[in-house]
Amino acid sequence: MADQSTPVELPDTSTQKPSNEIQPPSHPLPGMHVGKQSDVGRERERNEDSFLVVESVLHHDLGTESFGLFIVADGMGGHKKGELASSLAVREAANSILQDVYLPYLTNNQNANNRPLNEALVLAVEKANSAVLQHVPNGGTTLLLALVLGNNAYLAHVGDSRAYIFKDGVLKQITRDHSLAKKLQEMGQSAEETRHAQSVLYRAIGQGEPVEVDTHLQHLPPGSSLLLCSDGLWGMVDDAKLREILEAASTPQHACNQLIDHANQNGGRDNITAVVVSIGPKPEST
Repeated sequence: MADQSTPVELPDTSTQKPSNEIQPPSHPLPGMHVGKQSDVGRERERNEDSFLVVESVLHHDLGTESFGLFIVADGMGGHKKGELASSLAVREAANSILQDVYLPYLTNNQNANNRPLNEALVLAVEKANSAVLQHVPNGGTTLLLALVLGNNAYLAHVGDSRAYIFKDGVLKQITRDHSLAKKLQEMGQSAEETRHAQSVLYRAIGQGEPVEVDTHLQHLPPGSSLLLCSDGLWGMVDDAKLREILEAASTPQHACNQLIDHANQNGGRDNITAVVVSIGPKPEST
């Protein structure tokens, strides 16, 4: 079980709602760097995790703008239903975001649709949920979306795949697990007492309609990293080790490789997926 403690607090922006309009970054950042990796683990026969990474860099006379869409889904259901559900959910959500958000952003055409950004994120998850209910009955999946525009991450999630922010040696969990274990811990039970309920989700894609979606706005200051992962990582690697690996890694890809290696070294009881998005440091003044 991952250590839930956070000894040092970052400014809390996780309760903020995404803004209604897509705003290009006022001070374009020097770079967004991404690592991604998924592994079947040591005990599973199939990898029921799915992920998607879309990176775009727009360079123009005013600077450089970065856009990224990152999705992680952890399927469940057995007999290939989990992998089908996670793959379908990722595809449906990505298609919705690219149509509703990316193309208007790319063409600078805010009149293409008038849907607020938070509604676009929720709609993407709802479309994924409907698709899984229709095409993969008795299957289900978690779904975690992160839309990175400049130095802001707009997130939507259902389930217990997690998003963390890491900055200056401080790791903070952004999302809240939709698991029975989390509810029991909030009622006062210890992590050890609730271990048996860790894999029981009270909210997931494919469980029914309507689906309740959590949304978050997280500022990503220069030098910070966003970690998205399935429970196959955070359930096998505690927070202290997550911090250590993210601090020491030379690149986001190296961090992902090290995170998955360590999860496997600890038993690899589940499929493991990690996506790390690092925001380049502030350019040095001349």
